[in-house]
Amino acid sequence: MQLSDFDFHLPERLIATRPAVPRSSAKLLVSRPSGIVDSRVTELASFLEPGDRLVFNDTKVIPARLTGQRHRVSAQGATSAKIEVTLLEPRENGRWLALLKPLKKISEGEDVVFSDRLKARLVEKSDGQGLLEFDLTGESFEAELDQAGMMPLPPYIAAKRATDAQDKTDYQTVFAKHSGAVAAPTASLHFDDAVLASLKARGVDMSFVTLHVGAGTFLPVKVEDVKTHKMHAEWGRVSEKAASEIAETKAKGGRVIPVGTTALRLIESAGRAGAIAPWEGETDIFIFPGFEFHVADALMTNFHLPKSTLMMLVSALAGQGRIKDVYAHAIANEYRFFSYGDSSILFPK
Repeated sequence: MQLSDFDFHLPERLIATRPAVPRSSAKLLVSRPSGIVDSRVTELASFLEPGDRLVFNDTKVIPARLTGQRHRVSAQGATSAKIEVTLLEPRENGRWLALLKPLKKISEGEDVVFSDRLKARLVEKSDGQGLLEFDLTGESFEAELDQAGMMPLPPYIAAKRATDAQDKTDYQTVFAKHSGAVAAPTASLHFDDAVLASLKARGVDMSFVTLHVGAGTFLPVKVEDVKTHKMHAEWGRVSEKAASEIAETKAKGGRVIPVGTTALRLIESAGRAGAIAPWEGETDIFIFPGFEFHVADALMTNFHLPKSTLMMLVSALAGQGRIKDVYAHAIANEYRFFSYGDSSILFPK
């Protein structure tokens, strides 16, 4: 199984830089064994049955991009440098692993000032990353970060336009609850109160799990033999309540449909023994063709980058041949791709 098996040509014009407005007006490609149907997210409930269960990731994206100043006083005088920071992973005692640009402009032990109330000290740096220790923790840190930070848009959006205040709303789900992600569970960005109400009226059940999506989700696969790829790890939790709800749906013959690849990876991590169970920890589960699914019966997801682990995941669920047909159809019909793009729901055989 080669990396090239998951490649395709995507016209650049189809990369979305803003979401549909309203968010639920996005296109929805419905792929079933009988064929493909073009619809809208507003009509999602009509493709589901009473007793089906959607599983959402309720992680909350933090405004992880910061711009600060490093000030240094030496025998040669005072100097300053602009430092751009992208937070990657929380560590203990107010510390964060982060990308700093330019890293060479700051030394270990120096401070970066982001605002009147928020600063951090560089504890150490290695492998192009730094460990920052902030002067605030907990709710105080979150409040100041919300004021000083910007949303960490994916590289393919950030390369086309600057992040702005609107992204703090657009790049967050309406049910975001637990802070810690530095990338959004983008399939869930299409949901609003009206769609959630239509699902409830249809008799579709809902559960919430938490997986803090990390920047590693954007890392390219660098090996040609995909089976040798090493997945990044992300922290997640399936509560006793969520596990019980999912197990009950399976027992009654309903379908469990994760919304997004993050929710799917998490519930499959919690179901490796053959049945869903409460689970908490770091998962580096890698799903590619040949994977045996124990929990997910279908998947709602956006359209993914060529040669990415997420292309491998959807190919594992729906089949490589079907996914090639789905993506060819999406491109021919001008679907919008990636984080702010349109959506699909994939029903395997």
